[in-house]
Amino acid sequence: MELSEKRVCITGGGGFVGSHLADELVADNEVVVADRFGNGRRAWVPDGAEVVAGDLQDPAVVAEAVDERTDVVFHLAADKAVDADDPDEQFRLNTAMTANVVERMAAVGCRNVAFTSSSTVYGEAPRPTPEDYAPLEPISAYGAAKLAEESLLSVYAHSRDFSVWAFRFANIVGPRLQRGAVVPDFIHKLRENPSELEILGDGRQEKSYMHVSECVEAMCHVVEHADAPVNTYNLGTRTTTSVRTIADIVSEEMGVDPDYTFTGGDRGWTGDVPRMRLSVEKLAGLGFDPEDSSDEAVRRATRELLGADLG
Repeated sequence: MELSEKRVCITGGGGFVGSHLADELVADNEVVVADRFGNGRRAWVPDGAEVVAGDLQDPAVVAEAVDERTDVVFHLAADKAVDADDPDEQFRLNTAMTANVVERMAAVGCRNVAFTSSSTVYGEAPRPTPEDYAPLEPISAYGAAKLAEESLLSVYAHSRDFSVWAFRFANIVGPRLQRGAVVPDFIHKLRENPSELEILGDGRQEKSYMHVSECVEAMCHVVEHADAPVNTYNLGTRTTTSVRTIADIVSEEMGVDPDYTFTGGDRGWTGDVPRMRLSVEKLAGLGFDPEDSSDEAVRRATRELLGADLG
């Protein structure tokens, strides 16, 4: 579908990726941002977008955000902490929000939904991991919820005539990225103590990083060019960056030379996938190929974040 002159609801549109997506779409579309502003910020919502402030667990909030005029919903709202304190509650919260959104969409006749899933649905899979890899065995409640939500959307595609675009993200970096992600965490730690940097795990964890600007461009490209009932695409880069290399990049950009210490083990937290690289050949086959390598995306994001308020 063409993303022009549409009424677009972006759940989580005040957050990191969601606010950049709103920036991209607001000039040519009516944009409604639905967000409780737990992690996001109202200041990130672009001028011209309508704001519905509230929790999408509340059907009344969903009803205000999605109505008979809505053409497409970009569903980004989620509790995103992969190492959540209460993973069972996180699973219930995220799946309930998605159920509320699609139930409301069906009720008002909106049948186009783009969903931000995650590489965590694959678990510890061979690399590069294609979209048709099986079996999908997530190792975190966050990944399990994303897989359950994809399954629910598939049901709506095949029984309610929905068009679904599901994006399995690599690690997305760029402006507005908050604490809890490795780049802003390293910046914060080095601002507090430029002589020493603690790194979770052994520093050998290696993953693909994609800049948020290219992530948003890829999402829009897929929605406009893929037209199956269910369209599942990995979003990432063909290269990877280790945590230790990220530490080197951040230190270099900050002009410091810290000693590294490591918490030990092959992963940073319970549920962490130590090594991840998604196949992006399907995305390339649709005509989109990211320009930045993983290292370049990390360095670009570091430079952008260094002058920002990291919260």
